[in-house]
Amino acid sequence: MTAPMIITGVGKRIGYALAKHLLAQGHCVIGTYRRHYPSIDELQALGATVIQCDFYDNAQLQTLIEQLSQYPAIRAIIHNASDWLADNSAGFTAHEVMQRMMQVHVSVPYQINLALASQLQAAAQGEVGASDIIHLTDSVAEKGSAKHIAYAASKAALDNLTLSFAAKLAPEVKVNAIAPAMILFNPSDDDAYRQKTWANAMLPKEAGNQEIIALVEYLLNSRYVTGRSHHVDGGRHLK
Repeated sequence: MTAPMIITGVGKRIGYALAKHLLAQGHCVIGTYRRHYPSIDELQALGATVIQCDFYDNAQLQTLIEQLSQYPAIRAIIHNASDWLADNSAGFTAHEVMQRMMQVHVSVPYQINLALASQLQAAAQGEVGASDIIHLTDSVAEKGSAKHIAYAASKAALDNLTLSFAAKLAPEVKVNAIAPAMILFNPSDDDAYRQKTWANAMLPKEAGNQEIIALVEYLLNSRYVTGRSHHVDGGRHLK
């Protein structure tokens, strides 16, 4: 059996597009999701194995890890699952906001990477760079955020995990991060919001999922890139 690629958070946007692309390329894909969307049924019909798991529930996470541990080899883990809570989110204390952001963006990838390290190394079969971990972080991790402090801090911590796991799992496993900024607008975003967002970038355009897909393909195929964060942000750092 072909060693699968695991993608967390395949219900929508980048995770969904990436899962469809890899399935079309003939890869075995395992996707996780928290909430059910019609896209989950579509991915399943296309041949993906989809597993529901609420990453805020550690018991569910441990069950997921046990399921994934049954695979003798794993080609790649792409940590895409994310949440975006403002520091003043209704219904949550500041402590709870930080806990939730650190749980989904740091603790979950940390636990999964440790638990499945031997399966990733097995997929390498002695060839350097034959398996991968890719962390989806955020360009905001490098500059912080006034309204999403906990979110930005957790994404920065995920970026740091990239360094630690790249050193720990070399040479069999490459570990890299992708730090997007605005990739896709929501249908509800009005023209004023779009213009304001474009004004923050040197390249004022909507990137689209294909930018992330192309970078994922590059990292999967590369044999000499590890421990790096790749920003896909339209040159926002130059503003």
